[in-house]
Amino acid sequence: MMTLQFAYGTAVFLVWNSIVFAEQAKVVDLNEDTWRIALNKEWMIEFYAPWCPACKNFAPAWRKLGEWSNDIGINTAQIDVTTSPALSGRFLVTALPTIFHVINGEFRQYRGPRDSDALISFIEEQKWKEIEPVSPWKHPDSVQMAIVSYFFKLSHYLKEVNNVMLIDYGMPPWLTYVLFAIVTILLGALLGLILVSIIDLIFPPVSQNSRKSFSQGQKNSTTATDEDARDVIDDDGETETSAAVLADKEDDEEDAQSTSGTDSDEDKKCEQPTSKTKQFKETSPETDIKNSSQISPGIRKRKPNKSH
Repeated sequence: MMTLQFAYGTAVFLVWNSIVFAEQAKVVDLNEDTWRIALNKEWMIEFYAPWCPACKNFAPAWRKLGEWSNDIGINTAQIDVTTSPALSGRFLVTALPTIFHVINGEFRQYRGPRDSDALISFIEEQKWKEIEPVSPWKHPDSVQMAIVSYFFKLSHYLKEVNNVMLIDYGMPPWLTYVLFAIVTILLGALLGLILVSIIDLIFPPVSQNSRKSFSQGQKNSTTATDEDARDVIDDDGETETSAAVLADKEDDEEDAQSTSGTDSDEDKKCEQPTSKTKQFKETSPETDIKNSSQISPGIRKRKPNKSH
């Protein structure tokens, strides 16, 4: 009797395991080495973590989608972010579970209800066409996202090192923070040095000869500008001086004509006044310039006649 019960229990256990294995076999596990097979055909990919409660609640719906995957003509896969941290960087996974629809290399993030019926109708009714695909800059197979994946992998590695120092070696948390801060500063300085070297290689610094020639050209242009300004000032001064001289000559001629017209009587003999022209010739140019500068530009200053 015991033998029959044992045999029956063993058969049930094997059948149950085969059913579970068949269900799980329809959901492919992808990692950092095999994820590129999803670039061909149509896929539904889930990012999950074993410790995530929401992922545990969503697991039955995802297994049911795997059961229907052959009927609706898709492939179902899942990625564990704890064992493949670089892929979470490639896909910019910030919440769990995260679902992507992939068809012929185009990635779209699914944001609908988290049940099997909604997922199946999403595929059958081709609702994925209503969603914009991921831009080329964020495409998981691009170069920039590959760089981001290395940073995610580095952060995961540093987290494991921190756990080892805290748990295995019993180091205090403040000491681990200090060590990580020092390492971060050193890495930043090293990356800055590499970046500066690359910039100097692509854009070499300007030589001293070119700098000197540029500065000399600036000095020459400044000197030429100053000389032009001085010439303009001198021309303006000469113009004002000549204008003042002409005005004085006109005044002298008018005075001479008025004097000759009024002194026609023979009884009155008056000596002719000293001519303004002679005074102008006897005076120095500096005195004339001072006198002309004192006279306002719009007003003529008449000189009084000296009569004897």
